[in-house]
Amino acid sequence: MTTQIEIKVPDIGDFSDIPVIEVLVTVGDTVEAEQSLLTLESDKAMMEVPAPLGGVITELRVEVGDTVSEDQVVAVMDAEEAAEAAPVESTDAPVEKQAPAVAAATPAPAPQPAAQGAKPTPPSTGSRQSPPVPMDANTTLPANIPYASPAVRRFARELGADLMQVTGSSLGGRIIREDVTAFVKSILTGASRPSSGGLGFDLPPQPKVNFSRYGDIEVQAISKIQKVSGAYLHRNWVSIPHVTQNDLADITEMETYRKTTAREQGVKLTPLVFLIKAVVSALKAFPTFNASLDATRENLVLKKFFHIGIAVDTPDGLVVPVIRDCDQKDIFQLATELGEMSARARAGKLKPIEMQGGCFSISSLGGIGGTSFTPIINAPEVAILGVSRSSMQPKWDGEAFQPRMMLPLCLSYDHRVIDGANGARFTRYLAECLEDFAKIDL
Repeated sequence: MTTQIEIKVPDIGDFSDIPVIEVLVTVGDTVEAEQSLLTLESDKAMMEVPAPLGGVITELRVEVGDTVSEDQVVAVMDAEEAAEAAPVESTDAPVEKQAPAVAAATPAPAPQPAAQGAKPTPPSTGSRQSPPVPMDANTTLPANIPYASPAVRRFARELGADLMQVTGSSLGGRIIREDVTAFVKSILTGASRPSSGGLGFDLPPQPKVNFSRYGDIEVQAISKIQKVSGAYLHRNWVSIPHVTQNDLADITEMETYRKTTAREQGVKLTPLVFLIKAVVSALKAFPTFNASLDATRENLVLKKFFHIGIAVDTPDGLVVPVIRDCDQKDIFQLATELGEMSARARAGKLKPIEMQGGCFSISSLGGIGGTSFTPIINAPEVAILGVSRSSMQPKWDGEAFQPRMMLPLCLSYDHRVIDGANGARFTRYLAECLEDFAKIDL
Protein backbone atom coordinates (compact mmCIF):
# COMPACT_ATOMS: atom_id res chain seq x y z
CA MET A 1 0.00 0.00 0.00
CA THR A 2 1.03 3.58 -0.57
CA THR A 3 0.31 6.80 1.28
CA GLN A 4 0.46 10.24 -0.28
CA ILE A 5 2.68 12.58 1.74
CA GLU A 6 3.99 16.08 1.33
CA ILE A 7 7.74 16.59 1.35
CA LYS A 8 8.72 19.76 3.16
CA VAL A 9 11.98 21.63 3.59
CA PRO A 10 13.44 20.36 6.88
CA ASP A 11 15.10 22.45 9.56
CA ILE A 12 17.74 24.55 7.77
CA GLY A 13 18.86 26.64 10.71
CA ASP A 14 18.72 30.40 10.49
CA PHE A 15 18.45 30.43 6.70
CA SER A 16 15.40 31.49 4.66
CA ASP A 17 14.63 32.11 1.01
CA ILE A 18 17.34 29.66 -0.07
CA PRO A 19 17.73 29.34 -3.87
CA VAL A 20 17.10 25.95 -5.48
CA ILE A 21 20.13 25.20 -7.65
CA GLU A 22 19.31 21.61 -8.64
CA VAL A 23 16.19 19.50 -8.98
CA LEU A 24 17.45 15.93 -9.00
CA VAL A 25 14.17 14.13 -9.79
CA THR A 26 11.17 14.45 -12.08
CA VAL A 27 7.50 13.55 -11.70
CA GLY A 28 7.12 9.79 -12.00
CA ASP A 29 10.57 8.95 -10.65
CA THR A 30 10.84 6.15 -8.11
CA VAL A 31 13.08 7.17 -5.23
CA GLU A 32 14.53 5.46 -2.20
CA ALA A 33 14.49 6.69 1.38
CA GLU A 34 17.10 9.39 2.01
CA GLN A 35 17.64 9.89 -1.72
CA SER A 36 18.36 13.54 -2.51
CA LEU A 37 15.55 15.39 -4.27
CA LEU A 38 16.75 19.00 -4.29
CA THR A 39 19.98 20.91 -3.75
CA LEU A 40 19.81 24.28 -2.04
CA GLU A 41 22.59 26.83 -1.82
CA SER A 42 22.92 29.77 0.51
CA ASP A 43 25.77 32.26 0.63
CA LYS A 44 27.72 29.99 2.96
CA ALA A 45 26.58 26.42 2.42
CA MET A 46 24.91 23.86 0.20
CA MET A 47 22.35 21.39 1.49
CA GLU A 48 20.18 18.65 0.09
CA VAL A 49 16.54 17.82 0.75
CA PRO A 50 16.17 14.02 0.92
CA ALA A 51 13.11 11.80 0.53
CA PRO A 52 11.76 10.71 3.95
CA LEU A 53 10.59 7.38 2.49
CA GLY A 54 10.80 5.38 -0.65
CA GLY A 55 8.10 5.91 -3.23
CA VAL A 56 7.08 7.66 -6.43
CA ILE A 57 7.23 11.41 -7.00
CA THR A 58 3.78 12.58 -8.11
CA GLU A 59 4.22 16.38 -7.98
CA LEU A 60 7.06 18.91 -7.90
CA ARG A 61 6.23 22.37 -6.60
CA VAL A 62 9.61 24.05 -7.17
CA GLU A 63 12.06 24.46 -10.00
CA VAL A 64 15.62 25.69 -10.40
CA GLY A 65 15.84 29.34 -9.43
CA ASP A 66 12.98 29.29 -6.92
CA THR A 67 13.62 30.17 -3.27
CA VAL A 68 12.38 28.06 -0.36
CA SER A 69 12.22 28.24 3.42
CA GLU A 70 11.75 25.80 6.27
CA ASP A 71 8.48 23.77 6.21
CA GLN A 72 7.67 24.79 2.63
CA VAL A 73 6.18 21.96 0.56
CA VAL A 74 8.48 21.18 -2.36
CA ALA A 75 7.08 17.88 -3.62
CA VAL A 76 4.37 15.26 -3.17
CA MET A 77 4.98 11.52 -3.31
CA ASP A 78 3.19 8.21 -3.00
CA ALA A 79 5.20 6.70 -0.16
CA GLU A 80 5.60 2.98 0.36
CA GLU A 81 4.49 1.68 3.73
CA ALA A 82 6.69 -0.60 5.75
CA ALA A 83 6.87 -4.18 4.57
CA GLU A 84 4.77 -6.81 6.35
CA ALA A 85 6.60 -9.17 8.69
CA ALA A 86 6.19 -12.20 6.51
CA PRO A 87 8.37 -13.66 3.85
CA VAL A 88 7.31 -13.17 0.27
CA GLU A 89 6.49 -16.35 -1.51
CA SER A 90 8.39 -16.48 -4.73
CA THR A 91 10.04 -19.27 -6.58
CA ASP A 92 12.33 -16.88 -8.44
CA ALA A 93 13.81 -14.80 -5.61
CA PRO A 94 16.72 -16.38 -3.66
CA VAL A 95 16.22 -17.06 0.02
CA GLU A 96 19.10 -14.74 0.91
CA LYS A 97 17.15 -11.74 -0.48
CA GLN A 98 14.35 -12.33 2.06
CA ALA A 99 16.57 -12.48 5.09
CA PRO A 100 16.82 -8.77 5.86
CA ALA A 101 13.02 -8.31 5.88
CA VAL A 102 12.52 -11.26 8.19
CA ALA A 103 15.25 -10.06 10.50
CA ALA A 104 13.77 -6.57 10.60
CA ALA A 105 10.34 -7.90 11.58
CA THR A 106 11.44 -10.56 14.11
CA PRO A 107 14.80 -9.92 15.73
CA ALA A 108 16.68 -13.06 16.60
CA PRO A 109 19.02 -13.54 19.56
CA ALA A 110 21.92 -13.84 17.19
CA PRO A 111 21.24 -12.05 13.91
CA GLN A 112 22.67 -13.64 10.84
CA PRO A 113 24.75 -11.43 8.55
CA ALA A 114 22.89 -10.19 5.50
CA ALA A 115 23.82 -11.49 2.11
CA GLN A 116 26.40 -9.39 0.30
CA GLY A 117 24.80 -6.47 -1.52
CA ALA A 118 21.47 -6.78 0.27
CA LYS A 119 19.93 -3.63 1.78
CA PRO A 120 17.70 -3.73 4.87
CA THR A 121 14.22 -2.35 4.49
CA PRO A 122 14.02 1.08 6.16
CA PRO A 123 11.68 1.23 9.16
CA SER A 124 8.42 3.08 8.93
CA THR A 125 8.85 6.75 9.84
CA GLY A 126 5.36 8.08 9.06
CA SER A 127 5.52 11.64 7.89
CA ARG A 128 8.86 12.40 9.62
CA GLN A 129 11.06 14.69 7.52
CA SER A 130 14.70 13.73 7.27
CA PRO A 131 17.21 16.47 8.07
CA PRO A 132 19.05 18.12 5.20
CA VAL A 133 22.59 17.17 4.34
CA PRO A 134 24.58 20.39 4.77
CA MET A 135 27.94 21.31 3.30
CA ASP A 136 29.77 24.44 4.39
CA ALA A 137 32.16 25.18 1.56
CA ASN A 138 34.13 27.66 3.66
CA THR A 139 35.05 25.10 6.31
CA THR A 140 34.78 21.78 4.53
CA LEU A 141 36.32 22.38 1.14
CA PRO A 142 39.98 23.32 0.66
CA ALA A 143 40.77 25.68 -2.17
CA ASN A 144 41.63 22.84 -4.55
CA ILE A 145 38.36 20.90 -4.10
CA PRO A 146 35.97 21.16 -7.06
CA TYR A 147 32.75 23.15 -6.68
CA ALA A 148 29.93 20.57 -6.70
CA SER A 149 26.93 19.60 -4.62
CA PRO A 150 26.97 16.46 -2.42
CA ALA A 151 24.62 14.71 -4.86
CA VAL A 152 26.97 15.36 -7.78
CA ARG A 153 29.95 14.19 -5.72
CA ARG A 154 28.10 10.97 -4.89
CA PHE A 155 27.15 10.55 -8.55
CA ALA A 156 30.78 11.02 -9.58
CA ARG A 157 31.94 8.44 -7.02
CA GLU A 158 29.42 5.93 -8.37
CA LEU A 159 30.83 6.41 -11.88
CA GLY A 160 34.44 6.46 -10.73
CA ALA A 161 34.96 9.99 -12.10
CA ASP A 162 37.65 12.28 -10.72
CA LEU A 163 36.01 15.67 -10.18
CA MET A 164 39.45 17.31 -10.23
CA GLN A 165 39.46 16.64 -13.97
CA VAL A 166 35.94 17.96 -14.61
CA THR A 167 35.25 21.60 -15.38
CA GLY A 168 31.87 22.91 -14.29
CA SER A 169 29.57 24.52 -16.82
CA SER A 170 27.07 26.04 -14.39
CA LEU A 171 27.15 29.45 -12.73
CA GLY A 172 30.44 30.18 -10.99
CA GLY A 173 32.05 27.04 -12.43
CA ARG A 174 29.83 24.67 -10.41
CA ILE A 175 29.94 21.06 -11.63
CA ILE A 176 26.56 19.50 -12.44
CA ARG A 177 25.53 15.94 -13.33
CA GLU A 178 25.73 16.65 -17.06
CA ASP A 179 29.39 17.67 -16.70
CA VAL A 180 30.22 14.38 -14.98
CA THR A 181 28.30 12.37 -17.59
CA ALA A 182 30.06 14.16 -20.45
CA PHE A 183 33.43 13.59 -18.82
CA VAL A 184 32.83 9.85 -18.42
CA LYS A 185 31.58 9.56 -22.01
CA SER A 186 34.67 11.31 -23.32
CA ILE A 187 36.91 8.87 -21.43
CA LEU A 188 34.98 5.82 -22.65
CA THR A 189 35.16 7.00 -26.25
CA GLY A 190 38.87 7.62 -26.01
CA ALA A 191 38.63 11.36 -26.52
CA SER A 192 41.82 13.22 -25.76
CA ARG A 193 39.89 15.88 -23.89
CA PRO A 194 36.62 15.61 -21.97
CA SER A 195 33.71 17.08 -23.88
CA SER A 196 32.66 18.92 -20.72
CA GLY A 197 35.71 21.12 -21.14
CA GLY A 198 37.86 19.55 -18.42
CA LEU A 199 41.53 20.22 -18.99
CA GLY A 200 43.03 17.59 -16.72
CA PHE A 201 46.01 19.66 -15.57
CA ASP A 202 47.90 18.00 -12.71
CA LEU A 203 48.57 21.19 -10.74
CA PRO A 204 49.52 21.46 -7.09
CA PRO A 205 46.76 22.75 -4.84
CA GLN A 206 46.55 26.41 -3.93
CA PRO A 207 47.99 26.79 -0.45
CA LYS A 208 45.66 28.02 2.30
CA VAL A 209 47.45 30.74 4.25
CA ASN A 210 46.36 32.33 7.50
CA PHE A 211 47.53 35.85 6.71
CA SER A 212 46.37 37.16 10.10
CA ARG A 213 49.45 35.51 11.58
CA TYR A 214 51.58 38.19 9.98
CA GLY A 215 49.53 41.31 10.71
CA ASP A 216 46.13 42.98 10.52
CA ILE A 217 43.95 41.97 7.58
CA GLU A 218 40.56 42.79 6.12
CA VAL A 219 38.51 40.21 4.23
CA GLN A 220 36.51 41.69 1.37
CA ALA A 221 34.14 39.63 -0.75
CA ILE A 222 34.66 39.83 -4.49
CA SER A 223 31.74 40.97 -6.62
CA LYS A 224 29.26 38.61 -8.26
CA ILE A 225 30.57 39.66 -11.68
CA GLN A 226 34.11 38.77 -10.64
CA LYS A 227 32.99 35.38 -9.33
CA VAL A 228 31.27 34.51 -12.58
CA SER A 229 33.80 36.00 -15.00
CA GLY A 230 36.82 34.73 -13.09
CA ALA A 231 36.05 31.09 -13.84
CA TYR A 232 35.59 31.79 -17.56
CA LEU A 233 38.72 33.95 -17.76
CA HIS A 234 40.74 31.18 -16.13
CA ARG A 235 39.29 28.61 -18.52
CA ASN A 236 40.06 30.78 -21.54
CA TRP A 237 43.60 31.52 -20.40
CA VAL A 238 44.59 27.89 -19.75
CA SER A 239 42.69 26.32 -22.67
CA ILE A 240 43.52 28.77 -25.49
CA PRO A 241 47.12 29.20 -26.74
CA HIS A 242 47.39 32.98 -26.63
CA VAL A 243 49.77 35.00 -28.77
CA THR A 244 49.86 38.80 -28.48
CA GLN A 245 50.98 40.97 -31.40
CA ASN A 246 51.85 44.60 -30.66
CA ASP A 247 51.92 47.50 -33.11
CA LEU A 248 51.58 51.28 -33.28
CA ALA A 249 49.03 53.22 -35.31
CA ASP A 250 49.63 56.85 -36.35
CA ILE A 251 46.29 58.47 -35.49
CA THR A 252 47.35 62.10 -35.93
CA GLU A 253 45.00 62.76 -38.86
CA MET A 254 42.25 60.66 -37.29
CA GLU A 255 42.35 62.73 -34.12
CA THR A 256 42.21 65.98 -36.09
CA TYR A 257 39.21 64.69 -38.08
CA ARG A 258 37.51 63.35 -34.95
CA LYS A 259 37.77 66.57 -32.99
CA THR A 260 36.76 68.73 -35.97
CA THR A 261 33.77 66.54 -36.85
CA ALA A 262 32.63 66.31 -33.25
CA ARG A 263 32.78 70.08 -32.90
CA GLU A 264 30.90 70.67 -36.18
CA GLN A 265 28.21 68.07 -35.49
CA GLY A 266 27.87 68.84 -31.82
CA VAL A 267 28.28 65.18 -30.82
CA LYS A 268 30.71 63.26 -28.64
CA LEU A 269 32.97 61.13 -30.81
CA THR A 270 35.51 58.97 -29.00
CA PRO A 271 38.42 57.18 -30.70
CA LEU A 272 36.61 53.93 -29.86
CA VAL A 273 33.99 54.37 -32.62
CA PHE A 274 36.79 54.72 -35.20
CA LEU A 275 38.39 51.58 -33.76
CA ILE A 276 35.10 49.70 -34.17
CA LYS A 277 34.85 50.67 -37.85
CA ALA A 278 38.52 49.83 -38.43
CA VAL A 279 38.04 46.41 -36.81
CA VAL A 280 35.06 45.71 -39.08
CA SER A 281 37.21 46.52 -42.15
CA ALA A 282 39.97 44.24 -40.86
CA LEU A 283 37.54 41.39 -40.16
CA LYS A 284 36.27 41.63 -43.74
CA ALA A 285 39.84 41.46 -45.05
CA PHE A 286 40.78 38.55 -42.73
CA PRO A 287 37.66 36.33 -42.31
CA THR A 288 39.37 33.78 -40.03
CA PHE A 289 39.43 36.45 -37.30
CA ASN A 290 35.62 36.61 -37.50
CA ALA A 291 35.18 32.94 -36.69
CA SER A 292 34.90 30.36 -33.91
CA LEU A 293 35.94 26.75 -33.46
CA ASP A 294 32.96 24.42 -33.16
CA ALA A 295 32.50 22.01 -30.25
CA THR A 296 34.53 19.28 -31.97
CA ARG A 297 37.43 21.71 -32.57
CA GLU A 298 37.70 20.27 -36.05
CA ASN A 299 35.69 22.91 -37.93
CA LEU A 300 35.86 26.69 -38.16
CA VAL A 301 32.55 28.58 -38.14
CA LEU A 302 32.93 31.69 -40.29
CA LYS A 303 30.49 34.47 -39.39
CA LYS A 304 28.88 36.78 -41.92
CA PHE A 305 27.82 39.32 -39.31
CA PHE A 306 29.88 41.86 -37.38
CA HIS A 307 28.95 42.13 -33.70
CA ILE A 308 31.69 43.82 -31.66
CA GLY A 309 32.02 43.44 -27.88
CA ILE A 310 33.25 46.46 -25.93
CA ALA A 311 34.74 45.95 -22.46
CA VAL A 312 33.20 48.42 -20.00
CA ASP A 313 34.63 49.15 -16.57
CA THR A 314 31.84 49.18 -13.96
CA PRO A 315 31.86 49.55 -10.15
CA ASP A 316 31.21 45.80 -9.85
CA GLY A 317 33.76 44.66 -12.41
CA LEU A 318 34.32 44.33 -16.14
CA VAL A 319 31.41 43.53 -18.47
CA VAL A 320 31.38 43.19 -22.27
CA PRO A 321 28.19 44.42 -23.96
CA VAL A 322 27.91 43.67 -27.68
CA ILE A 323 27.08 46.24 -30.35
CA ARG A 324 25.39 44.44 -33.24
CA ASP A 325 25.70 44.98 -37.00
CA CYS A 326 28.55 47.48 -36.71
CA ASP A 327 29.07 47.27 -40.47
CA GLN A 328 25.63 48.77 -41.06
CA LYS A 329 26.03 51.78 -38.71
CA ASP A 330 28.00 54.98 -39.16
CA ILE A 331 30.25 56.53 -36.51
CA PHE A 332 27.45 58.76 -35.18
CA GLN A 333 25.05 55.83 -34.69
CA LEU A 334 27.82 53.84 -33.04
CA ALA A 335 28.67 56.76 -30.75
CA THR A 336 25.05 57.05 -29.61
CA GLU A 337 24.61 53.30 -29.03
CA LEU A 338 27.99 52.99 -27.31
CA GLY A 339 27.11 55.79 -24.88
CA GLU A 340 23.71 54.32 -24.04
CA MET A 341 25.03 50.79 -23.59
CA SER A 342 27.95 51.90 -21.45
CA ALA A 343 25.56 53.82 -19.18
CA ARG A 344 23.31 50.75 -18.75
CA ALA A 345 26.37 48.60 -18.06
CA ARG A 346 27.58 50.88 -15.26
CA ALA A 347 24.07 50.96 -13.81
CA GLY A 348 23.87 47.16 -13.86
CA LYS A 349 20.89 47.17 -16.24
CA LEU A 350 22.31 45.11 -19.11
CA LYS A 351 20.28 42.10 -20.22
CA PRO A 352 22.12 38.77 -20.72
CA ILE A 353 21.32 38.81 -24.45
CA GLU A 354 23.13 42.15 -24.75
CA MET A 355 26.38 40.42 -23.75
CA GLN A 356 26.08 37.47 -26.13
CA GLY A 357 26.80 36.79 -29.79
CA GLY A 358 30.00 38.82 -30.15
CA CYS A 359 32.43 38.17 -33.01
CA PHE A 360 35.40 40.18 -31.75
CA SER A 361 36.10 42.19 -28.59
CA ILE A 362 37.87 45.49 -27.88
CA SER A 363 39.32 46.37 -24.48
CA SER A 364 40.43 50.00 -24.29
CA LEU A 365 42.53 51.22 -21.37
CA GLY A 366 43.47 54.45 -23.09
CA GLY A 367 41.53 56.52 -20.59
CA ILE A 368 43.60 55.07 -17.75
CA GLY A 369 47.10 54.71 -19.17
CA GLY A 370 49.74 52.11 -19.95
CA THR A 371 51.77 51.27 -23.02
CA SER A 372 50.72 47.64 -23.70
CA PHE A 373 49.04 44.62 -22.14
CA THR A 374 47.86 41.12 -23.00
CA PRO A 375 44.05 40.91 -23.19
CA ILE A 376 42.48 37.49 -22.61
CA ILE A 377 40.46 36.11 -25.51
CA ASN A 378 36.73 36.06 -24.89
CA ALA A 379 35.88 32.52 -26.07
CA PRO A 380 34.33 31.36 -28.36
CA GLU A 381 35.89 34.34 -30.18
CA VAL A 382 39.39 33.80 -31.56
CA ALA A 383 40.86 37.29 -31.08
CA ILE A 384 40.61 40.42 -28.97
CA LEU A 385 42.10 43.89 -29.40
CA GLY A 386 43.64 45.74 -26.48
CA VAL A 387 44.24 49.48 -26.77
CA SER A 388 46.48 51.54 -24.49
CA ARG A 389 46.88 55.31 -24.14
CA SER A 390 48.02 57.22 -27.23
CA SER A 391 51.03 59.51 -26.91
CA MET A 392 52.99 62.01 -28.97
CA GLN A 393 56.11 60.35 -30.33
CA PRO A 394 58.82 61.27 -32.87
CA LYS A 395 58.39 59.58 -36.24
CA TRP A 396 60.97 59.71 -39.06
CA ASP A 397 59.50 60.98 -42.33
CA GLY A 398 62.64 60.35 -44.38
CA GLU A 399 64.18 63.75 -43.70
CA ALA A 400 63.42 64.60 -40.10
CA PHE A 401 61.58 63.44 -37.02
CA GLN A 402 58.02 64.71 -36.80
CA PRO A 403 55.73 64.69 -33.75
CA ARG A 404 52.95 62.18 -34.33
CA MET A 405 50.13 60.84 -32.15
CA MET A 406 50.76 57.08 -31.84
CA LEU A 407 48.21 54.55 -30.54
CA PRO A 408 49.46 51.20 -29.07
CA LEU A 409 47.56 48.17 -30.40
CA CYS A 410 47.72 44.81 -28.60
CA LEU A 411 46.09 41.93 -30.48
CA SER A 412 45.71 38.58 -28.68
CA TYR A 413 44.70 35.69 -30.93
CA ASP A 414 44.08 31.93 -30.74
CA HIS A 415 47.15 30.27 -32.23
CA ARG A 416 45.13 27.15 -33.09
CA VAL A 417 43.22 29.20 -35.66
CA ILE A 418 45.55 32.09 -36.51
CA ASP A 419 49.28 31.84 -37.16
CA GLY A 420 51.82 34.51 -36.34
CA ALA A 421 52.09 35.86 -39.87
CA ASN A 422 48.36 36.51 -40.17
CA GLY A 423 48.33 37.98 -36.68
CA ALA A 424 50.95 40.50 -37.73
CA ARG A 425 49.17 41.22 -41.03
CA PHE A 426 45.86 41.83 -39.27
CA THR A 427 47.41 44.23 -36.76
CA ARG A 428 49.26 46.15 -39.47
CA TYR A 429 46.11 46.36 -41.63
CA LEU A 430 44.19 47.64 -38.62
CA ALA A 431 46.80 50.33 -38.04
CA GLU A 432 46.66 51.33 -41.70
CA CYS A 433 42.86 51.65 -41.49
CA LEU A 434 43.26 54.12 -38.63
CA GLU A 435 45.91 56.00 -40.61
CA ASP A 436 44.02 56.04 -43.93
CA PHE A 437 40.27 56.78 -43.81
CA ALA A 438 39.79 55.40 -47.34
CA LYS A 439 39.86 51.88 -45.89
CA ILE A 440 37.12 52.66 -43.35
CA ASP A 441 33.44 52.98 -44.16
CA LEU A 442 32.66 55.77 -41.70
